[in-house]
Amino acid sequence: MRKFKLLLLSLPIFLSISSCVAEPSAENNNSRLNAVNNRKQLICGVSGQLPGFSFVDSSGEYSGLDVDVCRAIAAALFDDPNAVEFRQLNAKERFTALQTGEVDVLSRNTTWTMSRDTSVGLDFAPVVFYDGQGMMVRKNNNIKSLADLKGKAICTQTGTTNEQNLADQMRKRGITYKSVVFEDVNTTYSTYQQGRCDAVTSDKSQLISRRTTLPKPEDHIILEEALSQEPLAPAVADGNTKWGDTVRWIVNTTIKAEELGINSQNLEQLKSSSKDPETLRLLGLEGDLGQGIGLSKDFGARIIKHVGNYGEIYDRNLGPKTKLNLPRDKRNQPWTKGGLMYSPPFR
Repeated sequence: MRKFKLLLLSLPIFLSISSCVAEPSAENNNSRLNAVNNRKQLICGVSGQLPGFSFVDSSGEYSGLDVDVCRAIAAALFDDPNAVEFRQLNAKERFTALQTGEVDVLSRNTTWTMSRDTSVGLDFAPVVFYDGQGMMVRKNNNIKSLADLKGKAICTQTGTTNEQNLADQMRKRGITYKSVVFEDVNTTYSTYQQGRCDAVTSDKSQLISRRTTLPKPEDHIILEEALSQEPLAPAVADGNTKWGDTVRWIVNTTIKAEELGINSQNLEQLKSSSKDPETLRLLGLEGDLGQGIGLSKDFGARIIKHVGNYGEIYDRNLGPKTKLNLPRDKRNQPWTKGGLMYSPPFR
């Protein structure tokens, strides 16, 4: 009986303590989404130095897969893919810019890792490109594998996963090397171009992209060996649930649209003829899925109309008709073709 009385006496104290635990308010959860809507413009952090992903030309025009992710968000929010202000960020400063609110979203060939998702405070959207770290060398140096780089100088960027991956893999193999590290991506590749490094390492997609900017691209090869897995994804700052959900489902829309066979060319036809329930929900013709993430009913149709589905985005920026001509490997194919591009259901 004494134990029972003690439990009853302690219960109000427990309830009192529990009631003091702060829950995220609806106002805090909506703050970033509200700020973007009130501004009527998205501020998107990009590289601006990587053809095919995010690159700004001499006229100030931005293009690339990462850029189109930003435009898809603007299209969903404002029915205007050009309602975006792009901020060029290097690898070292990109996370600070997101954490301090300088940018609303980071769409900058950023690898999703455990530490970035937890201690750095990033909230990742779905992966938009599955990549792996590689090594580029001069063809005439007769370097065929990582073992051939023993004692050689290797250029890389600080503030990236590449620097640590390189150290891990060379240590694992017992290969000594000289690390030449820079903050700026242009300095990294110009140093390699000048011959001050025997190799340069980064995500393979970046190596392919930057090789096109070298005076004689054909003089450089990318080794077959992969040093790591690099799932590249957009990110928002942690702690703003509604904004994270909004960005996440906008990216999912581009992936799901390709799976369902909806593109910018057949959109209007499918809006009037489709009988598929998921297609109708995605295009806002049935239900109101957009309401749950602070968007209009037709947010999916807006995205597809202005930017296209994931396949269209890939082909426009990286596909066979581009200078990069980057083959769309199995990982970046829809799950219906054995790939990893997969969206949860729209229901």
